[in-house]
Amino acid sequence: MNTSRTLATAARVLTQLRHDPRTIALLLLVPVVMITLLRFVFDASPRTFDSIGASLLGIFPLITMFLVTSIATLRERTSGTLERLLAMPLAKADLIAGYALAFGLLAVVQSALATGASLWFLGLDVVGSPWLLLLIALLDALLGTALGLFVSAFAASEFQAVQFMPAVIFPQLLLCGLFTPRDTMQPALEAISNVLPMSYAVDGMNEVLRHTDVTFTFVRDAAIVAAVALLVLVLGAATLRRRTT
Repeated sequence: MNTSRTLATAARVLTQLRHDPRTIALLLLVPVVMITLLRFVFDASPRTFDSIGASLLGIFPLITMFLVTSIATLRERTSGTLERLLAMPLAKADLIAGYALAFGLLAVVQSALATGASLWFLGLDVVGSPWLLLLIALLDALLGTALGLFVSAFAASEFQAVQFMPAVIFPQLLLCGLFTPRDTMQPALEAISNVLPMSYAVDGMNEVLRHTDVTFTFVRDAAIVAAVALLVLVLGAATLRRRTT
């Protein structure tokens, strides 16, 4: 990897996104709007909002980053931009790292906005540190970025990129423990949920919700989410094609 080439790629991506206000709005505002809507849905039951809102604080950024990253990367690949870039002395790892850095910076802003709005405007009550909540939300957003970069290599159109969402995101959403504790599921489903990264994202949020101190479970969950994001980025670099067929 070359640091200057990675930074140049990240700067180019951010420059393009700056001229796309709809994408910026989707990235930064939609998670806040969804959390706000959830707060008023459970207006008569604040405890329900506390338990579900903390989990969704990590899930919403993951979903939005997955959608935007997969479509934006695919758009550049189908337009021939990636092929022209890779014809230059630019390693695939530099390209993936540049995209991850650009979207990662947006993920920081997105996670900070969603976490701040939830804690200080919507009254989300957590026992642990808000910084730990922000950390897990950020890791979830980075995981969504990594998954979006990875699946974009297997789609031939933006419609196909969106179609990956039911295959990649929805099973994790159903099995992550948001709707029912994972240890009460059928053994086969619990075993599947144990290998899905979103399960550990939700578990990490729940640790912050219930414990004042940093627990071993929280460190384990955060490490797993970060490790999976890194692994998926490496796989994304390995599957990136230099020529568009």
